[in-house]
Amino acid sequence: MAEPSEGSDQGGGSDKGTGSDQGGGSDQGEGSDQAGASMRGMATLCGLAIVAGVAIGFIGGAFRWCLREADEWRVEMLRWAHELPGPGWLVPVAITATGAALAALIVRQIPLASGSGIQHVEAVSRGESDPPPLLVLPAKFVGGLLSIGSGMILGREGPTVHMGATIGAEAGRRAHLDDDDVRLMQTSVAGAGLAVAFNAPIGGALFVFEEVTKTFRMRTVIPTLLAVAVGVGCSRIIMGDRPDFLVGAVQSPSVALLPVFVVFGLLTGLLGIFYNRVILGLLQLVSRVGRVPGVSKAAIIGAIIGALLAIDPLTAGGGDTLAQKLIGGGSVALPVIAGYLAVRLIAGPLSYASAAPGGLFAPLLAVGALWGVLFVGLADAVVPGVDSSLTVAMALVGMAAFFGAVVRAPITGVVIVIEMTATTSVTVPMIAATAAAVLVAQLAGSPPIYDSLRERMLDAQKPKP
Repeated sequence: MAEPSEGSDQGGGSDKGTGSDQGGGSDQGEGSDQAGASMRGMATLCGLAIVAGVAIGFIGGAFRWCLREADEWRVEMLRWAHELPGPGWLVPVAITATGAALAALIVRQIPLASGSGIQHVEAVSRGESDPPPLLVLPAKFVGGLLSIGSGMILGREGPTVHMGATIGAEAGRRAHLDDDDVRLMQTSVAGAGLAVAFNAPIGGALFVFEEVTKTFRMRTVIPTLLAVAVGVGCSRIIMGDRPDFLVGAVQSPSVALLPVFVVFGLLTGLLGIFYNRVILGLLQLVSRVGRVPGVSKAAIIGAIIGALLAIDPLTAGGGDTLAQKLIGGGSVALPVIAGYLAVRLIAGPLSYASAAPGGLFAPLLAVGALWGVLFVGLADAVVPGVDSSLTVAMALVGMAAFFGAVVRAPITGVVIVIEMTATTSVTVPMIAATAAAVLVAQLAGSPPIYDSLRERMLDAQKPKP
């Protein structure tokens, strides 16, 4: 009896051991399969990111080239209009009104082409909205050329980001990726779109991590970096390899003046809160005029911006020319600076309220530069040691700090300004001022502008009872 029992135990042990070996082999096999699938998935994402990066690089570069040509044409048109006998100022009024109206017609057919598009990219990344269809790409390209090219105070980055998102989403769909990876692709290539718009590769990547996803995940980081690198490289074939703004040597401000920059940042935070409220207030005001068709609203707003162009070309347009004048060392009288700032604080949000395709980033940079120059001019009279030699430095700091206060992406703002100007000598005061600006906006409970715009977009998409 003992022997069979012993044999049975041994046999049972042998069976358990075999089963254990088989189970271990099965677990190892499953783990190996999962690791292989993960590697293949990452390789697919990276390959698609490279292809999509090439597409947004050339398309975004072509978009920027067309806008540059439109800017040059607009300058010639204004010169010609001023030389006309009679009311030549009506020419820019008519052209900007027509451009805005035609852009609004495109938006009426493809509503997603409206405005910046960045809020939609963020909503898709959060799973709150569907990825953009391919039709958004030509709608943003043509609509952006019509609205921004005609002189509206809108930025090129919004359409370029949305075009990048559209290309990324379409690449994911064509590769039959699952929904999560399609969203990942649209987000990664959207960052490449921002990088192309500003020739700022690191800023474009940081925009994805700090503003859109608010996280650093390797599955997002690697495709984003590849899309950004390839996209910017391709766009430079069209636009050239140089910073967006040409800035001379800027002396690093004394550490003793750091408190001045902090105070400037605190005040910039308040200005950012005001600017956000103006944007949302004008959007609400324009939307309440329900009896007037959207195309007519856009035409009226375009006519107002066209009148500003007729008075002074620097009061309208995306703001690159104005920002270049300020940070390039150009001399502008303080009352004129104050006038430009007052006009752009209202006219920029008004342009955005037209719903024509166009972004907020580029106009933000011009407002920030104006505010920095104005601050130096005012502080010069009351604070010893603050003189005109700080004008360019404070303009650069103002660009980053105002961006941070409005968008609430401080690192992205600092890096974008550094890349666009190829200037690092004011990095320390720029960081201090931007941090102070964001702190004020946060403590005041003012939400970031794209959070507010995203919520507004999602509310508008809800079915009405």
